[in-house]
Amino acid sequence: MQHIVSISGGKDSAACYMLAMLRGMPFRAVTADTGHEHPATYEWIEKLSERTGGPKVEVVRADFSKQIQRKRGLVQTKWVAEGVTDEIVAAALDVLHPTGNPFLDLCIWKGRFPSRMAQFCTEWLKAIPIETQLFAPIRATEPVVSWQGERRSESPNRARLPRFQRVQTIDQYDRVIFRPILHWTAENTFELHKQFGLAPNPLYRQGMGRVGCFPCINSAKAELAAMFARWPDVLEMLRNYEALVAKASKRGQATFFPASTTPQGVQLVADQKSGIRLDEKLPNIDAIEQWSRTTRGGRQLDGLFVMQDAAAGCSSQYGLCE
Repeated sequence: MQHIVSISGGKDSAACYMLAMLRGMPFRAVTADTGHEHPATYEWIEKLSERTGGPKVEVVRADFSKQIQRKRGLVQTKWVAEGVTDEIVAAALDVLHPTGNPFLDLCIWKGRFPSRMAQFCTEWLKAIPIETQLFAPIRATEPVVSWQGERRSESPNRARLPRFQRVQTIDQYDRVIFRPILHWTAENTFELHKQFGLAPNPLYRQGMGRVGCFPCINSAKAELAAMFARWPDVLEMLRNYEALVAKASKRGQATFFPASTTPQGVQLVADQKSGIRLDEKLPNIDAIEQWSRTTRGGRQLDGLFVMQDAAAGCSSQYGLCE
């Protein structure tokens, strides 16, 4: 039976990795390169083995070349038959080519970005490539125990997860999902970092509450404000993402964050559902950036935020600056 720890670059998966080391038996570690991580996260994962003495983290990557090619065929046949305009069809065919970035390719294939209600990114970018590229070959000869850093306090869905979960597949040995820190707090994970003398991912000291994917579609308002202030080039990256994915969409629109993120977006979505202002564009990443710097429900610019140097010093949400 092989034990494999999934690594995201965050505090929780790191805690699983260190617990596996304390267990004192051989294990492997794997990360799924989404193509959508901060450089600091890539570096942190790469040096995890060196800094702890544990096993080197193996890397898998999703490839959506076949899906994108199939979509080209659908655009040329089904979209045309459905009466989609020549302009939208031409735009889609122009961008339906693999970029080599798994996250962006996934969104181009889907013609949209993931959201809280349709969080397909985790499955396609992490779960499926790890299962097909690593677990499946092992399960041909022996069972696998998959260590996952999920905690009940993170969300209502995770609060219902079991500590052990058995996954059976025809003609393969079992995969047992093990969630060793399900009952932990975030503080518990950072305490284990201290015991190992391991500095957490530096993004935790730079205003980020989560570090898997950068930015994550679930980023909070404060995280976005810190991110845009510290790394303004992210804004240009997301502008390019939105432009490309919009071309791959039948609607001709695609926003990285849900339109309902901003108060103006909430009203616009409601109006569009009622058939009003259908020609008006949904809030793009620039609107989100402006909203991230506001207070009073997004109606007023936060003067304190404007005056302070948001890109300087430590701004940890977990008290790591002390």
